Amino acid sequence: MRFLARWRLICVGLLIAFTWQVQAWRYGAQIEGESAAQAQAALHQQQAEHHKRQALEQQLSASDQQHARELNDAQRLQAALRERLATADVRLSVLLDAADGCSVPASTPGSMVHAAPRARLDPAHAQRIIGITDDGDNAVIALRACQAYVRAIAR
Repeated sequence: MRFLARWRLICVGLLIAFTWQVQAWRYGAQIEGESAAQAQAALHQQQAEHHKRQALEQQLSASDQQHARELNDAQRLQAALRERLATADVRLSVLLDAADGCSVPASTPGSMVHAAPRARLDPAHAQRIIGITDDGDNAVIALRACQAYVRAIAR
């Protein structure tokens, strides 16, 4: 009888050990499943961030190209205007204040009879004025590019 009691005790002990082992396997599988789900979620989030960054980079690249075209067009127009000033194709003039009593002779070729009196600028001064406006145009284009960049990054 003692032999049978011992045998039952050993069987109960083995059954308890086997049950613990099965529960440990189940718990390990559950943890492994949760870990895989978390890894999958992290991967999806990383991919979403990557796509978002790529879209922003493409948007910034398109914006850079647009501003480069604007700057190039403005520089081309400024060069054409400087060339026209140099070849006397066009002249800059200023309005004269009739009440000022200025004795500068007004330019008359091609002007209307009732138009305000104007005086032509020296070509060297006209070139300097065009240079100043060129710098201003370039600054405005660069400012717009910076503002577009900041708006894109801030989103």
